[in-house]
Amino acid sequence: MNDFLKTPIEFLKGVGPQRADLLRQELGIHTFADLLNHFPFRYIDRSRYVTVSELSTMETAAQLRGRIIAVSESGVGRTKKLSAKFQDESGIIDLIWFQGIRWIKPLLKIGIEYQLYGKAKFYGSSWNMPHPELTEWKDVLLKTGLQPVYSTTEKLTAKGLHSKGIEKLTATLVSQVKGKLAETIPTAILNKHHLIPRESAYILVHLPSIENDFHRARLRLKFEELFFLQLELLLRKSITAQKSKGFVFNEVGTIFNHFYHEYLPFPLTGAQKRVIKEIRKDFISGQHMNRLLQGDVGSGKTLVALLTMLIAVGNGFQTALMAPTEILASQHLETLSEFLKDMPVKVSLLTGSVKKKDRVSIHEGLEDGSIHILVGTHALLEDAVQFKNLGVVVIDEQHRFGVAQRARMWKKNTIPPHVLIMTATPIPRTLAMTFYGDLEVSVIDELPPGRKPVNTVHRYEASRLRVFGFMKEEIAKGRQVYIVYPLINESETLDFNNLMSGYEAITRSFPLPDYKVSIVHGKLKPEDKDYEMQRFIKGETQIMVATTVIEVGVNVPNASVMIIESAERFGLSQLHQLRGRVGRGAEQSFCILMTGIKLSKESTRRMETMVRTNDGFEIAEVDLQLRGPGDLMGTQQSGALDLRIADLSRDAQIVIMARDEARGLLDLDPGLDRPQHMTLKEILREILKSRPDWGKIA
Repeated sequence: MNDFLKTPIEFLKGVGPQRADLLRQELGIHTFADLLNHFPFRYIDRSRYVTVSELSTMETAAQLRGRIIAVSESGVGRTKKLSAKFQDESGIIDLIWFQGIRWIKPLLKIGIEYQLYGKAKFYGSSWNMPHPELTEWKDVLLKTGLQPVYSTTEKLTAKGLHSKGIEKLTATLVSQVKGKLAETIPTAILNKHHLIPRESAYILVHLPSIENDFHRARLRLKFEELFFLQLELLLRKSITAQKSKGFVFNEVGTIFNHFYHEYLPFPLTGAQKRVIKEIRKDFISGQHMNRLLQGDVGSGKTLVALLTMLIAVGNGFQTALMAPTEILASQHLETLSEFLKDMPVKVSLLTGSVKKKDRVSIHEGLEDGSIHILVGTHALLEDAVQFKNLGVVVIDEQHRFGVAQRARMWKKNTIPPHVLIMTATPIPRTLAMTFYGDLEVSVIDELPPGRKPVNTVHRYEASRLRVFGFMKEEIAKGRQVYIVYPLINESETLDFNNLMSGYEAITRSFPLPDYKVSIVHGKLKPEDKDYEMQRFIKGETQIMVATTVIEVGVNVPNASVMIIESAERFGLSQLHQLRGRVGRGAEQSFCILMTGIKLSKESTRRMETMVRTNDGFEIAEVDLQLRGPGDLMGTQQSGALDLRIADLSRDAQIVIMARDEARGLLDLDPGLDRPQHMTLKEILREILKSRPDWGKIA
């Protein structure tokens, strides 16, 4: 970055020390570069003026040109208002202010020509415009073209730095940038994608004359931002690959082969075989494996994880599978133990509730190598947990673990173990490229044969008796039913009451002895929770009333109905996860989304999406559009991006374009040593120094 862009913001004409402090505190604007990168979020078309007589056809804000012919004040105290009559050649409109009267009144001059901007309303028998934007014609910055609108704050507005104030400062800065903004992107890439020069982009994004100006400017600036982000991720990935050597597993081993040929419960899908080959390639490369495994609910990720661990065991190494909850860890233990019941492979469980004397024997088994696979929760991260030779770590539902927590697993061996991260929440391609740009990504994109898609319907409260009738029909067939209530921290008591009210309603409608009901929620003791879970798993109860503790980790093939209460209070990915608890057997399964009658536009779209598709990747794309990357990935990871103009939920094509160009450039010149890439290299050096390596697991 050149010295001009590093200039402290107080040295820009119109700023000064006091405003500079506010700009730093409120918007994080410290330098000329920061102000230049404070982009408009929309534009007002200043090329079009309407007359008073044309206002009846206007549904949005309108711009007029005319004179004030009268000013009056009425009322006292809170009822006080300021009025002015504004006239053009076609008629008169009343202007009204209820606030800031003592500052606005001296600015209203009869007979002076003004530019008027605001939203007109028809009240009584005439048009009026409350709190309009009024500028003397001689002071109008932009008499034609598009006016940028900037985000600001209440404190800044009080010091004259409302949108127009920031616009004025930005225009002052932009007038000085000519010849001072070096090009950052190679000419070949600019020409290939018809991108305008960097200097032109900054000028046109802040001072566009026509709509095409800001479209071209924003495309160029979005590409630049994403291009450098992808270059950074790919460089970090390359550096990690060079530095991080991994254990070499030359053979798949007799244990893998014996299990694969003798005990595999069903044939692998093509997608599962492809992923195993990708992992196998990592294992023989000599490089440390850092792989993200995406797969929809029920796609067979656990079996792939097991086969991965068996390769390590067959090569004389131990493995660990870390899950976010005790329920999920216990479920994994049960699944792996069932798969391996006739194999000479010892699997143990370590969670927070394991008793001290059992912990001692587990620690001994890990240190002498007699335990081959350790399944557990955060308890695996404890310093006391030491392995003889840990070769592979599988992390399930990775978004539940922080980066620092995952990093601790690396230190369980002198050479970091290979890492396989699994998620049943499909991640849109743009997010996978960005948040996990340093990981290789594998996708299981097909379900095992015979799995029927879950039939999903949306029902309102008025249909509850019909829903109860349907439940009774399914239970009569020998099936089981989940009923899930939301539990949100901010109103835990309220939601707990909802859960208990629902439980009481169910026990009244489904009385003993014909129907038995389990209840599971976060306030139960672990042993009571496990007892209720086991009753349902064994088929001793027909209905499970629960909170989202059953979102992951419960596998009951006989459960064919999932009823989600207050479904509008859940995000799409959580709804999809909950739906994944059914549809695990051979019978047709159902998911019923119960909501109130009044739904927001976003809630309606979530319900429609769930009813329309079972495709987790399509659901993830809609979720990204609705919530944005921050909410989807969590603040810990998303906050590190700090994108100024690009939007991962809307700019998928630009992300892919930037990724392809960054990869192509590094393939051509891995060290960015060619003369034409010196500027790129310098910018990236600054980025790598200034930004923590948030993309890495360690």
